[in-house]
This record gives sequence, structure tokens and C-alpha cells, in this order.
Amino acid sequence: KGRTMAKSAKWIPEGHHTVTPYLVVRDAGKAIDFYKRAFGAEEALRMAGPDGTSVMHAELRIGDAFIYLTGENPEWGKKAPQSYGGSPVSLHLYVADVDAAFKRAVAAGATVKMPVDDMFWGDRYGQVTDPFGFDWGIATVKETLTPQEIGKRSKDYLAKMSKQKT
Repeated sequence: KGRTMAKSAKWIPEGHHTVTPYLVVRDAGKAIDFYKRAFGAEEALRMAGPDGTSVMHAELRIGDAFIYLTGENPEWGKKAPQSYGGSPVSLHLYVADVDAAFKRAVAAGATVKMPVDDMFWGDRYGQVTDPFGFDWGIATVKETLTPQEIGKRSKDYLAKMSKQKT
């Protein structure tokens, strides 16, 4: 485990992509355990903070991507979503079986924000909020659509939604 440099791009660690989300959470150890249970995360790296027990930096692999996380530390300017009253950031996770992954996340302690359903853009999709304040969209592609098809379906969907509100 650990970090090695990619052969194709020496400035990106092997297995990483150009953009990597970096989450600030309260109780990073509990967050790591949750992400393992909820999303099958694998812990690649954990660095303890100055106190020897907090998490200063961790790297988790979920599927073919990494997320980094650190524990909340206002002295270092690192605040978790709860310090702001929520997070403006959400994460999107593609999985082979959205229904099973969604149930697993909820069983691990996530809260349902939007139940799984077939969506106008071609995904089967739902949203959960994790116990650390981040929303996760979980999806499986069911249809690959053109932008025109998505646009038409979007208009139909929005028209249907506006009729339901009246």
C-alpha cells in the first residue's frame, strides 16, 4: 500500500486522478470506518496528528478513485460541514448496483435524502447524507443518452414536477 508515482504521469501518484476530493470531517477515524462499511473504501494511508490519535491526513480508495480526508481542526482553518451548518459539496459515486450500494450506505448509518429512482438523464440514482455532513449521489448508468435526449426528457420531467406542485 501507500503512494507510488504513476508511470504515465509522473506528477500524479499511481492510481490517482487529476482531481481528488479532500474532506474535512469531525472524528476522522469514525469517518474512515463509516466509508469502509458504507462504500467499500480501502484505507491506503493514515497519518496521525500531533496528538498521536487524531487523523491529520488519510487516503481512501473507493472503486478506482481516491478521497482524502482530515479531522476538523479550526486552528489550522479546517472545519467540518457541521461548523458551517452543512456542506455545499456533494460527491457522486458510480456503482454496478445502485440499489445494493444505497442499502449498504443506509445500513452503515447514512440518511436517505432522495430514494433511488430511474432518472431522466439515464441513470438509476439516489442520494444519501453521511453522518459527517456530506451528501453522496449514488448511481448506475442504465441508458447512454445524447444531450438532445437528455434535454427533451429534462423538459418533460420538469413539466411533470411543476404539475405535481399545483
